[in-house]
Amino acid sequence: FGSSSWLQTVNLPGTMAPGQEAELPEDFTIDKDARYTGTVLDYNKWRGFGHISLDQKGVVPEDKLFVHWKNIQTDDRFPRLKEGLQVEFGLMMTVKRQDFNKSSSVKAKTVTLPGGGMVNIQDAMDAEIMTFVGAQNLRYTGTIKFFDQMRGFGWVIIDDGFSMEEPVPKEIKVHATELHTDGKPLRMRLDKLAVEFGIIKSRKGDSYLAYNLTLPGGTPITQETLENRQGEGGQRYTGTVQWWHRWQGWGHIAPEDTSAFPAPVQQKLAEAAAQAAAKAKPGEAKSEEKLLYFRK
Repeated sequence: FGSSSWLQTVNLPGTMAPGQEAELPEDFTIDKDARYTGTVLDYNKWRGFGHISLDQKGVVPEDKLFVHWKNIQTDDRFPRLKEGLQVEFGLMMTVKRQDFNKSSSVKAKTVTLPGGGMVNIQDAMDAEIMTFVGAQNLRYTGTIKFFDQMRGFGWVIIDDGFSMEEPVPKEIKVHATELHTDGKPLRMRLDKLAVEFGIIKSRKGDSYLAYNLTLPGGTPITQETLENRQGEGGQRYTGTVQWWHRWQGWGHIAPEDTSAFPAPVQQKLAEAAAQAAAKAKPGEAKSEEKLLYFRK
């Protein structure tokens, strides 16, 4: 997201620029628990934001609301909306600080279909505009040669043995929009990873691209899956953040009471604490504190 364009946009008086959020009066308040309905006015897939027109008038300035892709509730590989779609949502306030100035704005949160349904519209939209090698649901297997999240693309090596009517090369490009990450941002470099995917023609029809790329079996490519993470019950616990690395997006929590944790978790914490103590340099205090890793 956030790619720039050489085109200059001219805004009419009283309208918001693309990506702009209307500034609010100082005394403006919202009901954080209320749900509203509206119609998508516009949505830029590549930049990941758009605007919604509220059915309930007078709730926000201009009856128009900014929406970001991270607030769309969906099972699609790439969260999106489309013009004219009816949606339901809540409101949230955000504060921007620049130098000594502070301004507030309001955005849509927890965006769903009316009634709370997930916004799963990507397959139908793809069927209207894409040209598939074979059928939309036809899957091929291969290996990610590399995928660079910062640059937003990578290359896939197709496995041998597939018979295709089209002259598809052995290696094809894959864009970030075609990674099925279960609607979550993926902050990992990928390489030498077994995957499956469909194949589409480029818009110009002169090249071929990977489509809806997943792990084998259709499993979304998530950091939790790649790290073999598994949930241990649904109970909630409390603790203190001992360390947080802002730029890398991870840290450690010191739990208040580890005795309530499931037995496998207690065992892993004890092993990690013992390993950390063993690595302590001569003369350093050997801490036996049990810490939980967490990240964005």
